[in-house]
Amino acid sequence: VVELVESGGTSVQAGGSLRLSCQASTYIFNLCMVWFRQAPGKEREGIAALHSDARITYADSVKGRFTISRDNDKGNVLYLQMNSLEPDDTATYYCAAERWGACLSRSTKAMESWGRGTLVTVSP
Repeated sequence: VVELVESGGTSVQAGGSLRLSCQASTYIFNLCMVWFRQAPGKEREGIAALHSDARITYADSVKGRFTISRDNDKGNVLYLQMNSLEPDDTATYYCAAERWGACLSRSTKAMESWGRGTLVTVSP
């Protein structure tokens, strides 16, 4: 459906901030977008979703610390602003997209397109 490329992952100390970007091959205004993450040995977890109508949902684990947004000027970039990072946030972060508006549940099964991920490591 759409090609997605994440960037911005790096190593950071606990308490720090980081912004991830996801560049899409098309405009994303009409897509439902989700940030997922997967830590070693754990299942992939949907942490933030942005519907095309601007509704947003967050996982409890990141609520109040992470913010998902879309660059409305560029039209094809999704962001994840991460503040107050904790060692438990260490994971590979993926962005994903789907066309049918079903992404607010943040289920992996709803998504049609995936990026390859970017690694975030948070040290104590």
